[in-house]
Amino acid sequence: MVKSVAHEHIRELERKLIARARAGDRLALRELVDQHRDRLFAFIWRMIHNHHDAEEVCQDAFLKAFASLDSFRVEYRFSTWLFTIGYRICLNRLRRKQTIQTDMDFASMPLQSHESPSDHVESAEAAQLRSAVWQAVDQLTPQQRACVLLFYRQSMSCQEIARILELPVATVKSHLHRARLRLRNILESTSEKDLQQFRNLLSLAG
Repeated sequence: MVKSVAHEHIRELERKLIARARAGDRLALRELVDQHRDRLFAFIWRMIHNHHDAEEVCQDAFLKAFASLDSFRVEYRFSTWLFTIGYRICLNRLRRKQTIQTDMDFASMPLQSHESPSDHVESAEAAQLRSAVWQAVDQLTPQQRACVLLFYRQSMSCQEIARILELPVATVKSHLHRARLRLRNILESTSEKDLQQFRNLLSLAG
């Protein structure tokens, strides 16, 4: 009950923010960007693997969203609508040109100076496993990859993903199931210890 009330309060704040943005409030537009930019960029970058292209796609997504803000239906979450727009632009970009692999990887961050030697070993192992996981994710089809990213990394429901990808909910569930199988097959040589870390990383135990 408390969670439901808190959720509705957040939705009400979002509706008010969108109403201000529709009225031309530039601060409201900036707040919407600040709230959703990082999540959208992380999703788009994981889809196309090019920093410059990801920035362009995110910018285009916000511009298109704001240009058609009057058509936004308040019964949906703004993030769902924004990701729908971003995903469409992303697919067009993937179809139009071959993506360029970059060395940038959010999973491999520099170690902090206060870490102990054992922390360094664990962090290196974790970074290596994350790299293997993401390489496996990259071998999925665009739709399967999008389902995995939205479900496991963005914590979206199958219903929300279905709206974003414009697919039936049953198809989304099928993509997730096939993606799990493909990821496990790709990583079948991984040790049991690493498999447990793998499950923790992408919550693929189920």
